[in-house]
Amino acid sequence: MWGVPEAPGAARMEAPAAPGPERLFDSHRFPTDGFLLLALLLYAPVGLCLLVLRLFIGVHVFLVSCALPDSVLRRFIVRVMCSVLGLFVRQSDPRLRDVNVRVYIANHVTQFDHNVINLLTSCNTPALNGAPGFICWSRGFMELGVTGSRAELVDSLKVYSSHRGNPPLLLFPEEAATNGRAGLLRFSSWPFSILDVVQPVALQVQRPLITVSVADSSWITELLWTFFVPFTVYQLLAMELGVVSTRLTAADKTEHMKRLRHTSLLPFAPASSQPLAARPRMPSSLTGVAPEDVQITAMAQRVKEVLPHVPLEVIRIDLAQTNCVDTTIANLLEGRVPFFPESKEAGTDLPAPSASQAAAASGIQGSIAVPSSKPATKQFAKSPVERHLSLQERKRALYDYARRRFAEKHGAARAGGSP
Repeated sequence: MWGVPEAPGAARMEAPAAPGPERLFDSHRFPTDGFLLLALLLYAPVGLCLLVLRLFIGVHVFLVSCALPDSVLRRFIVRVMCSVLGLFVRQSDPRLRDVNVRVYIANHVTQFDHNVINLLTSCNTPALNGAPGFICWSRGFMELGVTGSRAELVDSLKVYSSHRGNPPLLLFPEEAATNGRAGLLRFSSWPFSILDVVQPVALQVQRPLITVSVADSSWITELLWTFFVPFTVYQLLAMELGVVSTRLTAADKTEHMKRLRHTSLLPFAPASSQPLAARPRMPSSLTGVAPEDVQITAMAQRVKEVLPHVPLEVIRIDLAQTNCVDTTIANLLEGRVPFFPESKEAGTDLPAPSASQAAAASGIQGSIAVPSSKPATKQFAKSPVERHLSLQERKRALYDYARRRFAEKHGAARAGGSP
Protein backbone atom coordinates (compact mmCIF):
# COMPACT_ATOMS: atom_id res chain seq x y z
CA MET A 1 0.00 0.00 0.00
CA TRP A 2 2.36 2.63 1.24
CA GLY A 3 5.71 3.42 -0.28
CA VAL A 4 8.68 4.78 1.60
CA PRO A 5 8.30 8.51 2.35
CA GLU A 6 10.49 10.55 0.05
CA ALA A 7 11.53 14.10 -0.57
CA PRO A 8 9.94 15.93 -3.52
CA GLY A 9 13.31 16.39 -5.22
CA ALA A 10 14.10 12.67 -5.41
CA ALA A 11 15.18 11.55 -8.87
CA ARG A 12 12.96 9.13 -10.75
CA MET A 13 13.70 6.83 -13.64
CA GLU A 14 11.59 7.49 -16.72
CA ALA A 15 11.01 4.88 -19.39
CA PRO A 16 12.18 5.92 -22.86
CA ALA A 17 9.07 4.68 -24.66
CA ALA A 18 6.00 6.35 -23.16
CA PRO A 19 2.49 5.28 -24.19
CA GLY A 20 0.20 7.64 -26.07
CA PRO A 21 -3.15 8.98 -24.88
CA GLU A 22 -5.07 6.21 -26.65
CA ARG A 23 -3.47 3.72 -24.22
CA LEU A 24 -3.81 5.85 -21.09
CA PHE A 25 -7.56 6.49 -21.37
CA ASP A 26 -10.43 4.13 -22.13
CA SER A 27 -13.08 5.61 -24.41
CA HIS A 28 -15.26 2.46 -24.53
CA ARG A 29 -16.80 0.77 -21.52
CA PHE A 30 -17.80 -2.57 -23.00
CA PRO A 31 -15.35 -5.34 -23.92
CA THR A 32 -14.48 -6.12 -27.52
CA ASP A 33 -14.00 -9.83 -26.88
CA GLY A 34 -17.05 -11.82 -27.97
CA PHE A 35 -16.96 -14.19 -25.00
CA LEU A 36 -16.81 -11.34 -22.46
CA LEU A 37 -19.59 -9.48 -24.26
CA LEU A 38 -21.80 -12.58 -24.14
CA ALA A 39 -21.05 -12.99 -20.43
CA LEU A 40 -22.00 -9.34 -19.86
CA LEU A 41 -25.33 -9.84 -21.65
CA LEU A 42 -26.12 -12.90 -19.54
CA TYR A 43 -25.17 -11.03 -16.37
CA ALA A 44 -27.22 -7.91 -17.23
CA PRO A 45 -30.47 -8.98 -15.46
CA VAL A 46 -28.56 -9.79 -12.28
CA GLY A 47 -26.62 -6.53 -12.56
CA LEU A 48 -29.82 -4.48 -12.85
CA CYS A 49 -31.22 -6.11 -9.71
CA LEU A 50 -27.96 -5.39 -7.86
CA LEU A 51 -28.05 -1.79 -9.09
CA VAL A 52 -31.52 -1.16 -7.65
CA LEU A 53 -30.71 -2.90 -4.37
CA ARG A 54 -27.39 -1.13 -3.93
CA LEU A 55 -28.96 2.26 -4.56
CA PHE A 56 -31.04 1.84 -1.40
CA ILE A 57 -28.09 0.47 0.56
CA GLY A 58 -25.90 3.31 -0.69
CA VAL A 59 -28.27 5.87 0.84
CA HIS A 60 -27.84 4.15 4.23
CA VAL A 61 -24.05 4.09 3.81
CA PHE A 62 -24.08 7.83 3.13
CA LEU A 63 -26.26 8.56 6.18
CA VAL A 64 -24.09 6.43 8.46
CA SER A 65 -20.89 8.06 7.23
CA CYS A 66 -22.41 11.50 7.90
CA ALA A 67 -23.80 10.62 11.34
CA LEU A 68 -20.72 8.95 12.86
CA PRO A 69 -17.63 11.02 13.75
CA ASP A 70 -14.32 10.30 12.07
CA SER A 71 -12.78 7.38 13.92
CA VAL A 72 -11.49 3.83 13.48
CA LEU A 73 -14.96 2.48 14.32
CA ARG A 74 -16.62 4.63 11.66
CA ARG A 75 -14.14 3.55 8.97
CA PHE A 76 -14.63 -0.11 9.88
CA ILE A 77 -18.44 0.10 9.73
CA VAL A 78 -18.48 2.02 6.45
CA ARG A 79 -15.91 -0.34 4.95
CA VAL A 80 -18.08 -3.38 5.79
CA MET A 81 -21.15 -1.66 4.33
CA CYS A 82 -19.21 -0.74 1.19
CA SER A 83 -18.38 -4.41 0.67
CA VAL A 84 -22.14 -4.98 0.26
CA LEU A 85 -22.01 -2.33 -2.48
CA GLY A 86 -19.30 -4.35 -4.22
CA LEU A 87 -16.38 -2.14 -3.14
CA PHE A 88 -13.51 -4.15 -1.67
CA VAL A 89 -10.39 -2.43 -0.34
CA ARG A 90 -7.11 -4.23 0.24
CA GLN A 91 -3.74 -3.05 1.48
CA SER A 92 -0.60 -5.13 1.16
CA ASP A 93 1.51 -3.87 4.05
CA PRO A 94 0.05 -1.17 6.35
CA ARG A 95 3.25 -1.09 8.42
CA LEU A 96 4.97 0.92 5.68
CA ARG A 97 2.68 3.87 6.37
CA ASP A 98 4.34 6.69 8.28
CA VAL A 99 1.83 8.10 10.78
CA ASN A 100 3.76 11.39 10.97
CA VAL A 101 3.44 12.21 7.26
CA ARG A 102 1.00 15.03 6.53
CA VAL A 103 0.69 14.70 2.73
CA TYR A 104 -0.23 11.56 0.76
CA ILE A 105 0.52 11.45 -2.99
CA ALA A 106 -1.44 8.88 -5.05
CA ASN A 107 -2.02 7.98 -8.67
CA HIS A 108 -5.52 8.66 -9.99
CA VAL A 109 -7.64 5.85 -11.48
CA THR A 110 -11.33 6.49 -10.64
CA GLN A 111 -13.45 9.34 -9.35
CA PHE A 112 -13.81 7.60 -5.97
CA ASP A 113 -10.14 7.05 -5.12
CA HIS A 114 -10.22 9.54 -2.25
CA ASN A 115 -13.31 7.89 -0.75
CA VAL A 116 -11.71 4.44 -0.85
CA ILE A 117 -8.39 5.53 0.67
CA ASN A 118 -10.36 7.35 3.37
CA LEU A 119 -11.74 3.94 4.43
CA LEU A 120 -8.23 2.94 5.49
CA THR A 121 -6.87 6.14 6.98
CA SER A 122 -8.22 9.56 7.81
CA CYS A 123 -7.39 12.08 5.07
CA ASN A 124 -8.90 15.04 3.20
CA THR A 125 -8.77 15.83 -0.50
CA PRO A 126 -9.31 19.47 -1.54
CA ALA A 127 -11.82 20.22 -4.27
CA LEU A 128 -9.94 21.52 -7.31
CA ASN A 129 -12.72 21.51 -9.92
CA GLY A 130 -16.44 22.09 -9.72
CA ALA A 131 -18.54 24.55 -7.78
CA PRO A 132 -18.56 24.21 -3.99
CA GLY A 133 -21.78 23.14 -2.33
CA PHE A 134 -23.70 20.09 -1.23
CA ILE A 135 -22.54 17.88 -4.12
CA CYS A 136 -18.90 18.69 -3.45
CA TRP A 137 -19.31 17.97 0.27
CA SER A 138 -21.32 14.78 -0.25
CA ARG A 139 -18.61 13.37 -2.52
CA GLY A 140 -16.11 13.71 0.30
CA PHE A 141 -14.09 16.69 -0.92
CA MET A 142 -12.81 19.42 1.36
CA GLU A 143 -13.85 22.97 0.45
CA LEU A 144 -11.17 25.59 1.03
CA GLY A 145 -12.98 28.57 -0.45
CA VAL A 146 -10.02 29.34 -2.73
CA THR A 147 -11.04 30.28 -6.27
CA GLY A 148 -7.80 31.95 -7.38
CA SER A 149 -4.51 30.64 -8.68
CA ARG A 150 -2.57 27.54 -7.71
CA ALA A 151 -0.29 29.72 -5.57
CA GLU A 152 -3.25 30.73 -3.39
CA LEU A 153 -4.30 27.08 -3.16
CA VAL A 154 -0.81 26.03 -2.05
CA ASP A 155 -0.72 28.78 0.58
CA SER A 156 -4.09 27.68 1.91
CA LEU A 157 -2.98 24.03 2.06
CA LYS A 158 0.21 25.03 3.87
CA VAL A 159 -1.86 26.78 6.52
CA TYR A 160 -4.11 23.73 6.78
CA SER A 161 -1.17 21.35 7.19
CA SER A 162 0.45 23.53 9.84
CA HIS A 163 -2.35 22.63 12.28
CA ARG A 164 -1.47 19.23 13.72
CA GLY A 165 -5.10 18.48 14.60
CA ASN A 166 -6.18 18.39 10.92
CA PRO A 167 -6.14 15.06 9.04
CA PRO A 168 -3.42 14.55 6.41
CA LEU A 169 -3.93 15.70 2.83
CA LEU A 170 -4.50 13.26 -0.02
CA LEU A 171 -3.47 14.78 -3.36
CA PHE A 172 -3.44 13.52 -6.94
CA PRO A 173 -0.63 15.29 -8.87
CA GLU A 174 -1.88 13.86 -12.19
CA GLU A 175 -5.03 16.04 -11.83
CA ALA A 176 -6.92 13.60 -14.10
CA ALA A 177 -7.73 9.90 -13.96
CA THR A 178 -6.16 7.28 -16.23
CA ASN A 179 -7.00 3.61 -16.71
CA GLY A 180 -4.06 2.70 -14.45
CA ARG A 181 -2.70 0.06 -16.83
CA ALA A 182 -0.27 1.69 -19.23
CA GLY A 183 1.23 4.79 -17.63
CA LEU A 184 0.92 7.89 -15.49
CA LEU A 185 0.32 11.49 -16.44
CA ARG A 186 3.04 13.99 -15.72
CA PHE A 187 2.90 15.04 -12.09
CA SER A 188 2.21 18.68 -11.27
CA SER A 189 4.78 20.24 -8.98
CA TRP A 190 2.47 22.16 -6.62
CA PRO A 191 1.51 19.15 -4.39
CA PHE A 192 5.20 18.66 -3.56
CA SER A 193 5.70 22.28 -2.50
CA ILE A 194 3.35 22.05 0.50
CA LEU A 195 5.67 20.07 2.79
CA ASP A 196 9.18 18.66 2.50
CA VAL A 197 8.18 15.00 2.97
CA VAL A 198 5.32 13.17 1.23
CA GLN A 199 3.96 9.62 1.43
CA PRO A 200 3.52 7.90 -1.98
CA VAL A 201 0.47 5.65 -2.39
CA ALA A 202 0.28 3.12 -5.25
CA LEU A 203 -3.31 2.34 -6.25
CA GLN A 204 -4.61 -0.39 -8.56
CA VAL A 205 -8.28 -0.94 -9.45
CA GLN A 206 -9.77 -4.05 -11.06
CA ARG A 207 -13.27 -5.15 -11.96
CA PRO A 208 -14.75 -7.85 -14.23
CA LEU A 209 -16.68 -7.52 -17.50
CA ILE A 210 -16.27 -3.77 -18.12
CA THR A 211 -13.54 -1.14 -17.88
CA VAL A 212 -12.75 0.50 -14.59
CA SER A 213 -13.51 4.01 -15.80
CA VAL A 214 -14.29 5.84 -19.04
CA ALA A 215 -12.38 9.05 -19.64
CA ASP A 216 -15.34 11.24 -20.64
CA SER A 217 -17.89 9.92 -18.12
CA SER A 218 -19.51 11.75 -15.19
CA TRP A 219 -19.20 10.62 -11.59
CA ILE A 220 -22.92 9.72 -11.48
CA THR A 221 -22.49 7.36 -14.44
CA GLU A 222 -19.41 5.80 -12.90
CA LEU A 223 -21.25 5.29 -9.61
CA LEU A 224 -24.15 3.52 -11.32
CA TRP A 225 -21.79 1.19 -13.20
CA THR A 226 -19.96 0.49 -9.94
CA PHE A 227 -23.24 -0.68 -8.44
CA PHE A 228 -23.99 -2.72 -11.58
CA VAL A 229 -20.85 -4.86 -11.72
CA PRO A 230 -20.39 -7.73 -9.24
CA PHE A 231 -17.44 -6.14 -7.46
CA THR A 232 -14.64 -3.61 -7.78
CA VAL A 233 -11.33 -4.24 -6.01
CA TYR A 234 -9.17 -1.32 -4.88
CA GLN A 235 -5.70 -2.50 -3.93
CA LEU A 236 -3.07 -0.30 -2.30
CA LEU A 237 0.33 -1.75 -3.05
CA ALA A 238 3.66 -1.69 -1.26
CA MET A 239 5.44 -2.23 -4.57
CA GLU A 240 5.84 -0.43 -7.87
CA LEU A 241 2.83 -0.14 -10.16
CA GLY A 242 4.72 -1.46 -13.16
CA VAL A 243 3.70 1.45 -15.36
CA VAL A 244 5.78 4.21 -16.94
CA SER A 245 5.57 7.95 -16.56
CA THR A 246 4.70 10.13 -19.54
CA ARG A 247 4.87 13.80 -20.48
CA LEU A 248 1.12 14.00 -21.03
CA THR A 249 -0.92 16.23 -18.74
CA ALA A 250 -4.58 16.71 -17.85
CA ALA A 251 -4.82 19.31 -20.64
CA ASP A 252 -3.64 16.68 -23.14
CA LYS A 253 -6.38 14.36 -21.90
CA THR A 254 -8.99 17.07 -22.54
CA GLU A 255 -7.58 17.65 -26.03
CA HIS A 256 -7.61 13.91 -26.74
CA MET A 257 -11.24 13.54 -25.68
CA LYS A 258 -12.26 16.53 -27.84
CA ARG A 259 -10.62 14.90 -30.84
CA LEU A 260 -12.40 11.59 -30.12
CA ARG A 261 -15.76 13.33 -29.88
CA HIS A 262 -15.09 15.24 -33.09
CA THR A 263 -14.17 12.02 -34.92
CA SER A 264 -17.24 10.15 -33.69
CA LEU A 265 -19.59 12.98 -34.72
CA LEU A 266 -18.37 13.27 -38.33
CA PRO A 267 -21.35 12.72 -40.66
CA PHE A 268 -20.44 9.81 -42.92
CA ALA A 269 -23.75 8.83 -44.44
CA PRO A 270 -24.05 5.41 -46.10
CA ALA A 271 -23.78 5.30 -49.89
CA SER A 272 -27.35 4.08 -50.31
CA SER A 273 -28.74 7.20 -48.63
CA GLN A 274 -26.83 9.64 -50.83
CA PRO A 275 -28.02 10.82 -54.20
CA LEU A 276 -26.07 9.45 -57.13
CA ALA A 277 -24.62 12.83 -58.07
CA ALA A 278 -23.36 13.39 -54.52
CA ARG A 279 -21.55 10.07 -54.17
CA PRO A 280 -17.77 10.21 -54.66
CA ARG A 281 -16.57 8.48 -57.81
CA MET A 282 -14.54 5.37 -57.11
CA PRO A 283 -12.04 3.94 -59.55
CA SER A 284 -13.05 0.67 -61.15
CA SER A 285 -10.11 -1.04 -59.47
CA LEU A 286 -11.86 -0.64 -56.09
CA THR A 287 -14.58 -3.16 -56.93
CA GLY A 288 -14.67 -5.83 -54.23
CA VAL A 289 -12.48 -3.83 -51.84
CA ALA A 290 -13.31 -3.84 -48.13
CA PRO A 291 -15.71 -1.09 -46.95
CA GLU A 292 -12.96 0.43 -44.80
CA ASP A 293 -10.72 0.90 -47.84
CA VAL A 294 -13.60 2.43 -49.79
CA GLN A 295 -14.27 4.88 -46.97
CA ILE A 296 -10.58 5.81 -46.73
CA THR A 297 -10.50 6.42 -50.48
CA ALA A 298 -13.62 8.59 -50.30
CA MET A 299 -12.13 10.69 -47.51
CA ALA A 300 -8.85 10.91 -49.44
CA GLN A 301 -10.74 12.37 -52.39
CA ARG A 302 -12.18 15.06 -50.12
CA VAL A 303 -8.75 15.94 -48.72
CA LYS A 304 -7.33 15.98 -52.25
CA GLU A 305 -9.93 18.57 -53.31
CA VAL A 306 -8.74 20.91 -50.56
CA LEU A 307 -5.02 20.16 -50.91
CA PRO A 308 -4.45 19.16 -54.55
CA HIS A 309 -0.67 19.42 -54.25
CA VAL A 310 -0.44 16.65 -51.63
CA PRO A 311 0.19 13.11 -52.99
CA LEU A 312 -2.81 10.84 -52.63
CA GLU A 313 -0.81 8.03 -51.05
CA VAL A 314 0.38 10.36 -48.27
CA ILE A 315 -3.24 11.33 -47.61
CA ARG A 316 -4.34 7.69 -47.47
CA ILE A 317 -1.59 6.72 -45.01
CA ASP A 318 -2.49 9.53 -42.62
CA LEU A 319 -6.23 8.87 -42.94
CA ALA A 320 -5.64 5.23 -42.01
CA GLN A 321 -4.29 6.50 -38.68
CA THR A 322 -6.64 9.42 -37.97
CA ASN A 323 -9.84 8.30 -39.77
CA CYS A 324 -10.76 11.99 -39.84
CA VAL A 325 -10.69 14.38 -42.81
CA ASP A 326 -10.25 17.52 -40.68
CA THR A 327 -7.43 16.00 -38.62
CA THR A 328 -5.55 14.89 -41.73
CA ILE A 329 -5.90 18.34 -43.29
CA ALA A 330 -4.60 19.87 -40.06
CA ASN A 331 -1.65 17.46 -39.98
CA LEU A 332 -0.72 18.31 -43.57
CA LEU A 333 -1.08 22.06 -43.11
CA GLU A 334 0.89 22.13 -39.86
CA GLY A 335 3.74 20.05 -41.27
CA ARG A 336 3.34 17.02 -39.01
CA VAL A 337 3.19 14.78 -42.11
CA PRO A 338 6.18 15.40 -44.43
CA PHE A 339 5.62 15.08 -48.18
CA PHE A 340 6.92 16.26 -51.56
CA PRO A 341 4.46 18.43 -53.53
CA GLU A 342 2.99 16.59 -56.47
CA SER A 343 4.27 17.50 -59.95
CA LYS A 344 2.15 17.67 -63.08
CA GLU A 345 3.11 14.13 -64.06
CA ALA A 346 1.98 12.70 -60.71
CA GLY A 347 -1.51 11.91 -59.54
CA THR A 348 -2.40 9.09 -61.89
CA ASP A 349 -5.15 7.96 -59.48
CA LEU A 350 -7.07 11.17 -60.08
CA PRO A 351 -8.16 12.99 -63.26
CA ALA A 352 -5.76 15.62 -64.57
CA PRO A 353 -6.29 18.90 -62.75
CA SER A 354 -7.78 21.78 -64.63
CA ALA A 355 -6.11 25.13 -65.14
CA SER A 356 -7.96 26.69 -62.21
CA GLN A 357 -6.99 23.76 -59.93
CA ALA A 358 -3.35 24.12 -60.95
CA ALA A 359 -3.49 27.83 -60.20
CA ALA A 360 -5.13 27.10 -56.88
CA ALA A 361 -2.44 24.56 -56.06
CA SER A 362 0.31 27.07 -56.82
CA GLY A 363 -1.56 29.68 -54.81
CA ILE A 364 -1.89 27.56 -51.72
CA GLN A 365 1.74 26.53 -51.94
CA GLY A 366 2.64 30.19 -51.86
CA SER A 367 0.44 30.98 -48.86
CA ILE A 368 1.17 27.84 -46.81
CA ALA A 369 4.60 26.68 -45.75
CA VAL A 370 4.77 23.36 -47.57
CA PRO A 371 7.49 21.04 -46.24
CA SER A 372 10.59 21.04 -48.38
CA SER A 373 12.90 18.15 -49.16
CA LYS A 374 13.89 18.01 -45.47
CA PRO A 375 11.14 16.43 -43.34
CA ALA A 376 9.31 18.83 -41.08
CA THR A 377 10.22 18.64 -37.39
CA LYS A 378 7.30 20.65 -36.05
CA GLN A 379 5.46 18.70 -33.39
CA PHE A 380 2.19 19.06 -31.53
CA ALA A 381 2.35 22.19 -29.41
CA LYS A 382 2.36 21.49 -25.67
CA SER A 383 1.00 24.78 -24.36
CA PRO A 384 -2.61 25.93 -25.01
CA VAL A 385 -1.35 29.29 -26.31
CA GLU A 386 0.78 27.66 -29.01
CA ARG A 387 -2.07 25.34 -30.01
CA HIS A 388 -4.41 28.35 -30.30
CA LEU A 389 -1.92 30.20 -32.51
CA SER A 390 -1.50 27.09 -34.65
CA LEU A 391 -5.26 26.86 -35.07
CA GLN A 392 -5.48 30.51 -36.12
CA GLU A 393 -2.72 30.02 -38.70
CA ARG A 394 -4.53 26.98 -40.11
CA LYS A 395 -7.80 28.90 -40.35
CA ARG A 396 -6.08 31.84 -42.05
CA ALA A 397 -4.48 29.53 -44.63
CA LEU A 398 -7.78 27.84 -45.40
CA TYR A 399 -9.54 31.21 -45.75
CA ASP A 400 -6.88 32.44 -48.18
CA TYR A 401 -7.19 29.27 -50.24
CA ALA A 402 -11.01 29.52 -50.32
CA ARG A 403 -10.81 33.15 -51.50
CA ARG A 404 -8.46 32.21 -54.35
CA ARG A 405 -10.69 29.38 -55.54
CA PHE A 406 -13.76 31.63 -55.35
CA ALA A 407 -12.04 34.42 -57.28
CA GLU A 408 -10.69 32.05 -59.95
CA LYS A 409 -14.07 30.36 -60.39
CA HIS A 410 -16.04 33.57 -60.80
CA GLY A 411 -13.27 35.19 -62.81
CA ALA A 412 -13.38 32.32 -65.30
CA ALA A 413 -17.20 32.57 -65.46
CA ARG A 414 -17.03 36.27 -66.27
CA ALA A 415 -14.35 35.70 -68.90
CA GLY A 416 -16.48 33.01 -70.57
CA GLY A 417 -19.61 35.19 -70.59
CA SER A 418 -17.96 38.38 -71.88
CA PRO A 419 -18.44 39.20 -75.59
